[in-house]
Amino acid sequence: MKIDDILKKDSIIANLAGTNKEEVLREITDFLQKLSLIKDKETLFNTLMERERLGSTGIGENVAIPHGKSDELSKIVTVFGRSLKGVDFESLDQKPVHFVYMVIAPSNSTGQHLKALARISRLFKNQDLREGILKLQDANQIYSLLLEADSKFI
Repeated sequence: MKIDDILKKDSIIANLAGTNKEEVLREITDFLQKLSLIKDKETLFNTLMERERLGSTGIGENVAIPHGKSDELSKIVTVFGRSLKGVDFESLDQKPVHFVYMVIAPSNSTGQHLKALARISRLFKNQDLREGILKLQDANQIYSLLLEADSKFI
């Protein structure tokens, strides 16, 4: 699985407005509804918040990978959002989150969901990628850099 299999160019938010975890998750679920990828943003938001109550998806190094499952989907949908200011996501390392990569999988999916989470986690271990994304101007540039960094993995 490669990033361009699960992330589309129009699924990037270059400048998240939210200032905390709840606002960011609302912003992204609203965004998914505007793209017509989901119909019921409230159910998805509640699913994501429930997952956060189990433990933060802020994995450290300014990265969060909120994730959940939805009955509405037949394939994995992802959204990448960047926060220049940083958001308190209650991350494991207590650092603010600048990179939010949401993964929503069909309810009956397990293997693909886990592969996507592993791929994203591995990709964002790259400090040069994280620093590069912060310097970029728009969603197109961010998308190009993500694909370029991903192409280096076999």
